[in-house]
Amino acid sequence: MAVRPTHVFLTGPPGVGKTTLVRQLKDSLLSNCPIRGFYTEEIRQGGHRIGFDVVLVNGNRCPLARIEEDGFPSSYKKRPKVGKYSVYIDEFEQQVLPELKKAYTDDLKSIFVLDEIGKMELFSSKFKTEVMKVFDSKGTVILGTIPVKKGSGIPFVENIRRREDVKLFEVSFANRNSLFEEILNAIKSINEI
Repeated sequence: MAVRPTHVFLTGPPGVGKTTLVRQLKDSLLSNCPIRGFYTEEIRQGGHRIGFDVVLVNGNRCPLARIEEDGFPSSYKKRPKVGKYSVYIDEFEQQVLPELKKAYTDDLKSIFVLDEIGKMELFSSKFKTEVMKVFDSKGTVILGTIPVKKGSGIPFVENIRRREDVKLFEVSFANRNSLFEEILNAIKSINEI
């Protein structure tokens, strides 16, 4: 017997509109049930992307990654890197881990926004552990994003992609404006809201 999906994930290439859809869905669902979690936001300066912030649904934010110039103290150089971006694991964990713990310790039916589960976030082994606990909890629907598969993919992400309890939506430039209602209805039917 097939497993009924209990989580909704979006995938697609960078810049296709996954985060925009997640934010619209979050705003639409806020009046229906409790929502926790985070999304990522580009940080731009002078028309150029200089990094990413994690923005919690409650409004708190912290740096996730930044381009670091030669003028930074040498202690900054020890951060893990994705391309030209240094990843701020400690700051990320301080903001996100407590939110994840609330998702599986509260008895509330809720939605947890996970935008995104990608290379930068996965430098945190604690994050991976807490995400799996949210997957295993009852009553929390995850609305998340994962990167499009490249090559053999990122093992943790590919495990999510293959989960029977995940309904996966592929976002493209052609369909991004028409997916909102379909994804919203999928979440509502899972969460019975």
